[in-house]
Amino acid sequence: MNADRQGDDARHRPGGRGPLEETIASGLAFLRRRLNGEYEVDEFGFDPDFNRTVLLPLARALYQHWFRVEVSGVEHVPAGGALVVANHSGTIPLDAIMLSVAVHDHAGRDLRLLGADLVYQVPVLGHLSRKAGHTLASPADASRLLGKDELVGVFPEGFKGVGKPFADRYRLQRFGRGGFVETALRAGVPIVPAAIVGAEEIYPKIADVRPLARLLGLPYFPVTPTFPLLGPAGLVPLPSKWMIRFGEPMPLEEYDAASADDPMTVFEITDQVRETVQQMLNETVLRRGPAFF
Repeated sequence: MNADRQGDDARHRPGGRGPLEETIASGLAFLRRRLNGEYEVDEFGFDPDFNRTVLLPLARALYQHWFRVEVSGVEHVPAGGALVVANHSGTIPLDAIMLSVAVHDHAGRDLRLLGADLVYQVPVLGHLSRKAGHTLASPADASRLLGKDELVGVFPEGFKGVGKPFADRYRLQRFGRGGFVETALRAGVPIVPAAIVGAEEIYPKIADVRPLARLLGLPYFPVTPTFPLLGPAGLVPLPSKWMIRFGEPMPLEEYDAASADDPMTVFEITDQVRETVQQMLNETVLRRGPAFF
């Protein structure tokens, strides 16, 4: 009996459910939990039930069917507290969402991302980000999460990475002042380097309208081959082929917490992490080949 026939039989057996019935049943169960208050939210606003039932399935549709993401190195994601450090790109930071799906679906963990203040100043976006488990990029929040053995994600390039021109694709920007290294040292957790390939091609930024960006309070106002020329349709990301790779954890056991106050130590580790991620990017870009096939 082939798999299709088995699926048809399951739908017609007493008590058997097809995909539509499963979706409806899951939706009704979710609504019942919400109405009865049978869900938990942590101190950061993380709502695992809402994230698992609403946000992740929406992101997973892009992940699986539009970007066709391939993941490697998942075995390097530890079970305890760790800091995942990745490159940032794409004009609109969909790479953060895809990285969260990759960690959840392949490593079985929730990735608690640290985001810029601007994210949490946008009412709906900020609310949904907290529901998904993310929080402000502050040392205090990062330390509290790592103290609970959470997996924390950070993009040290910030807006310099996500908003860089297409001509600079897959070239890492400066990694700030090494705040993420200070956090890892004080928490005594390893750093897991990650390379994300594919985001650079979804909204190729060919120009920046800086006066308009300043007027709107944005770090940049991008011009791409489709936006603003095509209006709202230009916001549809191009279907590039993505690869996400996790590298071996970089242990910091040889350093003590006091090392976080030594600028030279922080600089050296920051530079080492940046070089590692850049090398991973170069290798993964070559491995992927053409961006849209």
